[in-house]
Amino acid sequence: MTLTLRPRWFVVLAVSATISACSPAGRLPATQSDHPAPPDADAIKRGEYLADAANCVGCHTDKKHHGQPFAGGGEVPTPFGVYFSRNITPDPEHGIGAWNDQDFLRALRQGISPSGEYYFPAFPFPSFTGMTDRDILDIRAYLLTQKPAATVNKPPAVSFPYGIRSTMLLWRLLFFNAGPLAPDPSKDPEWNRGRYLVSAVAHCGECHTPRNSLGGPETGRSFAGAKLAGPDANWAPNITPDVAHGIGKWSVDDIVTVLTLGMTPDNSPVEAPMSEVVDGTSKLTDADRSAIAVYLKSVPALPDHRD
Repeated sequence: MTLTLRPRWFVVLAVSATISACSPAGRLPATQSDHPAPPDADAIKRGEYLADAANCVGCHTDKKHHGQPFAGGGEVPTPFGVYFSRNITPDPEHGIGAWNDQDFLRALRQGISPSGEYYFPAFPFPSFTGMTDRDILDIRAYLLTQKPAATVNKPPAVSFPYGIRSTMLLWRLLFFNAGPLAPDPSKDPEWNRGRYLVSAVAHCGECHTPRNSLGGPETGRSFAGAKLAGPDANWAPNITPDVAHGIGKWSVDDIVTVLTLGMTPDNSPVEAPMSEVVDGTSKLTDADRSAIAVYLKSVPALPDHRD
């Protein structure tokens, strides 16, 4: 997929020049947590489970250089260049050790750092915004049990203007809808749990939904498959129930097997980065894996994005 961006970015820069004064600066006023969770043993256990479901360690670890888990530096390739995951260990200077609950909630719910900077959507806050406060704070409780690492966060290696944070205000106006995700009262608890895991925690659409030339998700083609960026990029397949191109012929049990063992119905192993995702989903309960499968079988069937 070839992305032609320069003409549109003249508009982006012109607008961002007029709105940059509106960008947040300094620590923002605290928001209120509607479900505060103390960092007790149960919260830590729940947080570990959710961190596995979200594959936090997969992104926030510099695997290329055998970095410490959660210490950041993992490469996130995009069509605009490479972004690097940040240090989320309890280190007070480079990690999240000095963050309070409201800082962590704001980062995942709003995509804004404690100092008021906008995060780039290479960090999937547009999905994490759907999580409940309790689940977000449980993840924080778990991360605070990790070994601190004084690993310095890397700036993005992207071309101009894709490293300008003020442009994110326009991007957010176009593509970001703050959560949390409200349950659908017309659906049963299993479907709602699956939707929550797929859309918010596991952020499946971040890879499996195609994006437009500004890096925004094509919401009308959710889960229809997308080309991944990077020199060794492959294809994030269509995971809608389309019979010809997606998982329409797969049963709920077939999907559960993929999430448990990383093996498709034709006995083919999933490739990276899905293999890393399975490292996390294999630790989920059977009920949660089944809920994910039930939800995916219910989304609109779409033809493959490559067609």
